[in-house]
Order: sequence, then structure tokens, then C-alpha cells
Amino acid sequence: MAESFTEEEKRLIEPFFTNLDRDIFVLKNLPEVVKGALFSRYSRSAKSLRRVLLDEFINRPEMDFKSIAGQKSSAEDIVAIRKAEEFYDRILVGFGDDSVGELGGAHIAVENVSQIAAKALEDSRIGISPLEKSTRYVRFDDKENGRWKYYPEPKIMSSEFAELYARTCDMLFSLYSSLIEPMLGYVRQRFPLDDFEFFSQKDGRNIRFRDIADEALKKRAQIAYNSSVKAFALDVLRVILPAGTLTNLGLYGNGRAFEYLLVKMHANNLSEIKNTAKGMQDELMKCIPSFVKRADDMYGKAFQKYVAETSESIENISETIGSSIGGKEAELVEYDEEAEKKIAAAILYSKSHLDMKKAIETVSNMGEGEIRGIIAKYLEKRQNRRHKAGRALEHAAYTFDILADFGLYRDLHRHRMLTQERQLLTCFHGYEVPKEIKEAGFDKQFTEAMEQAKEAWKKIYEKFPHEAQYVVPMSYKIRWYMRMSLREAFHMIELRTMPQGHESYRRVCQQMHQRIKEVHPFLAGQMKFADLNEYFLGRMKSEMRNEEKRERVGL
Repeated sequence: MAESFTEEEKRLIEPFFTNLDRDIFVLKNLPEVVKGALFSRYSRSAKSLRRVLLDEFINRPEMDFKSIAGQKSSAEDIVAIRKAEEFYDRILVGFGDDSVGELGGAHIAVENVSQIAAKALEDSRIGISPLEKSTRYVRFDDKENGRWKYYPEPKIMSSEFAELYARTCDMLFSLYSSLIEPMLGYVRQRFPLDDFEFFSQKDGRNIRFRDIADEALKKRAQIAYNSSVKAFALDVLRVILPAGTLTNLGLYGNGRAFEYLLVKMHANNLSEIKNTAKGMQDELMKCIPSFVKRADDMYGKAFQKYVAETSESIENISETIGSSIGGKEAELVEYDEEAEKKIAAAILYSKSHLDMKKAIETVSNMGEGEIRGIIAKYLEKRQNRRHKAGRALEHAAYTFDILADFGLYRDLHRHRMLTQERQLLTCFHGYEVPKEIKEAGFDKQFTEAMEQAKEAWKKIYEKFPHEAQYVVPMSYKIRWYMRMSLREAFHMIELRTMPQGHESYRRVCQQMHQRIKEVHPFLAGQMKFADLNEYFLGRMKSEMRNEEKRERVGL
């Protein structure tokens, strides 16, 4: 039952909570550092959160709470943040630890960074949620001050390769831009609007566009078709763009996650990533200073040194062990032989009174049919992919070695609940020619552009192997591994084989499903929402649903 307050107390605390009379409420109008400090103190107090704020923050003159959380003019913001930082530090010394940094966070926009820097920003798996400008929905054919939007890498631009780098990137952007309209035309010709069926809510059935009489449905269908055609065409052409292509990101994260991300970025050997880290830290210091200041202080610099020196040491060792070129697109290199037994034991453990050792022993004495019956019962009520499989599936693990184009990597890289590591982006493993490029008759132009880019990369790579990544087109293959539990495999494979997904990553995830099926056919069969079919303009149904939603809300 919610605590009662006097009228005067209500007046003081009302601005900071969404309600004063219920047990569940949200904090508002408080700086992030104050929220972190408040929760830190709350964890060591018998009082309610509202009472802690009132008694130990608002009513203690030495806290100077009014100047921290009160209504301020913009001129007073800097002073208020400084006071909030001092306030947080006092509380942290008395009551907190590093985990308090997870109780406050910030939204930050990072614009005009390369695809290489974007991957560094998105590498953090826990505590940070990134969103990136889409190469599917946004055209990258606009110029700024007469220049294509790619990163002018400083080492390269101050070297003998400056003109080569600029000429190669200009060539790739020019080709990408010149092919957009022809590719849109090819897609429309290959998949004519009149031949597509659209679902009519009114009639409860699919109707070919040419037979639609309802003008509202016809309009929605036309918009959905145009959106799908654009997405399809841009998906195909994005692989022409170099990794130096500029993009925009928005990130939300907690303070602790930002601190670790900044440490890693400060330690990176690419100047763009270092400069991005400095710019982010400067801005985050304005709103969550106590959470991120250690990323570049004495503690942070020691951490940076450790990260950088470890990376260099392993890189030096790796140079002595040779290399392998090419390989399978998705190869299963490691898996659990006893996966079904482990999963069944974990299922029984959660609803029994057995210790884990006894649960494993019990399952080991069961027959295959009984074990599979337990697993099937655990999963049979799932009605769609959003009904997440339970944690017991985390007791089986798979390691995949993947070799695919960088454009595809960017999509699968966004999965967080697994372990993955990529190698340097190079031209060693060749490139993919999208079949639509061939069918549309653009393969000669495409191949010539890829070969020119490769020659530029080879020259730059000899002197600047890390910086040379910027000139590599996204069609070139990169190698990375993904180690995941069966639970994450359910999530990723069912999500990434949906009809509206990019054909390339649908193919890779279908292969991953097949590899699991080869070693664990029963478990693979439980992924009942994995879609192993092929589609043309697979986003059509999704776009139709979007148009129906827009109509309902009046957009």
C-alpha cells in the first residue's frame, strides 16, 4: 500500500513522480545523476523511494536539491549539472558502487560517422540500444557541398593515396547513384504491380491489383508496392557503397555501458573512432558526468592501455600463423553432443525440487522419446515467434563461422544475446554479385567497380591495413563467428528468415537452420516459425499492414 504524505510533502515531491498514491510510479524531472544517486541510497534504506527523496535529499540543506532539480534557465544549467555531479559523488562514496552507473542513462545522436565507426559504436551487447540510418529505406545518393558523403580518413588523405582513395570512393558513389532509377525500373518490370495480390479486410481474401475496385484499398496497395520496390532496389545496390559511407546513429544507454564503450573506443587504433569517443564523452559529460568521467581519467587511461596493448599483442601473434581464404558461407564448427539431455534436465529442474546433478542423472536414465517429449511439451504452446522459447534452451550452444558480404554482416551484427567477433574488413575473400545485378544487366559495371576498388585497397593496405577498410565496398566478404545458445538461435533464425527480410541474411540464417538440423534434427524441427521459402518483394505484406495502420491513425 502506498505511503501517505502531508499536503506540504505532496507539493514538494509531486513534480518528480507520475503519481503519489500507487505502488508503481515513474520518476520524472530529475537529472540522470540524481536518479542514480537516489536509487543507490534507496537500496540501503527501509524507506519508500518517495520518502528517501523527501527526507534525505529535498529536506537536507547541504544537498542544495532545489538548484539541482528545480526549474532553471538555460544559463543555470551548467551550474546545476556541476552541483548534481557533486551530489552524486557524495552519495556514491557513502552508499554505491559501480552498478549505480546502470541506474541513469542518456540518449545521444552520433552523425556523419563511417560504417566502420558505426560498427564500433554498436559492438556493445548489453546496456546500449542503437538505431542506425537504414540503407534499405534511405537513398545515399545526395551530396554535401559538391562531395559524396564518405569519411575522409586523415592518414590516407595526408598520404600518397589521397587522390586514389577519393577517386575510388567517388566512383563507387557515382555507380550507386546512377543505378538507382534503372534498378527501380527493373524491379517494377520484373514484378509488375498488376500481378500482385493484396489482402482485402473488407472481403477477407486476396485480390490481384488489377481486380481491386475499392479505391482506398487500391491506394494503400499502390503505396505498399512502391515502398517495397524502393526497399528491394536499395537493398540490392547498397553493396556498392564503400565502408567509409557516412551514416547517422541514435543510441540510448546506461552510464556504466557508455563508460566501457568509451574506453574501448579511446583505445581503438582508428583516429575516427578515437575522435568520436572524445566527442561523445564531451557531450555526455554535460548530462551524466559522473557516469562517464572515468572513461578517460587515470583509471580509464590505464584501462585503454590494457585494451590497446592486448589487441596489438594478439595481432602480432596472428601475423605468424598464416591465413585461410574463402570457405563456406555458414559453417557449424562446434555444438553440444548432449544438447537434448541438457535441455530436458534444465526444464525439469525449474519446476521440481531436484538439484541439478540429480536432474541430469534422472534425464540420463530416460529414453530418447521421453526426453524429446519433455522438450516438445516445453515448446508446444508457442503461437508465434514473439512467444520466446524458455531459458532451458540456453543449455545447448552452437558456434558458426560465417563468411558473407559486409552489407549482410551489418544486419546480423545487431543481435546482442550471443558472442561474436569479426575480422578486419578486406578484399581477400572476394565479393558477392547480387543476382538482381546480373539479371538487370549491370554486372559488367559492377564487376569493374569492385575490381577497381580492390586495386585501391591493395595499395592502401600495404601501408595502412586498418585504414584501408574504408575503401572496401560492402559487397566484399568479411569473416566472423557467432556463438549462440539454442534459445538465441530460435530468436535469430525465426526473425531473420521472415519474408520481409533481406534475401542475403535470410539465406545465411536458413543455412544455419540446416546446419543445426544436420546434427540435431529434432531440435531444429522445434523452430516452427523458421521460414525456409523464397519470396519476391517479401516486404509487401508488411508494407500493406503499415498502410492500414497509417490509415487508422490518420497519417
